[in-house]
Amino acid sequence: MSVRTSATRYARALLDVALRESDPQKIERDLSSFVDAVNGSVELERTLTSPRIPASVRQGIVEAMAKQIGMEAPAAKLLGLLAGRGRLEIYNELLAVYRERLLAHRGIVKGSVASAAPLAPEKVSALERSLSIATGKQVQLEATVDPTLLGGVVARIGSTVYDGSIRTQLQKIRQQLIETT
Repeated sequence: MSVRTSATRYARALLDVALRESDPQKIERDLSSFVDAVNGSVELERTLTSPRIPASVRQGIVEAMAKQIGMEAPAAKLLGLLAGRGRLEIYNELLAVYRERLLAHRGIVKGSVASAAPLAPEKVSALERSLSIATGKQVQLEATVDPTLLGGVVARIGSTVYDGSIRTQLQKIRQQLIETT
């Protein structure tokens, strides 16, 4: 089973429990603190993900970290379970999938928008509003610059692409001219 598949199963279960028993946003912050701490220490990361380290030692470290962070019980239990099963290597992906699921639960989708030149924050906000109307969900965009674009913008939300680039518009005009002749 892939890391993403495992992380998706665990994240789904964690969010379900969090919605019933805890604060889902607090759990996201707790997971983020845990991931930051592990990623900030090569020795800690090696210890928590090494099959050579006994499961009880890994679980003890996770419990100590959870206590220090003030972690909500569902997240602490899950991380302890993963440590005991030798599956803690999915911690980065677990956080990413949990964040995606939490946003989806709140009706928010993340997307990206590429443009030939940097977009002003008010332009990004206007695009977010327009795409929110088009998708029926609240959209959060990450703006990037793509120097290969002649002009216009290309927005991506999930697998859907909204192509408002000049290149695409010129290709459509070209196709219309070919069809009319």
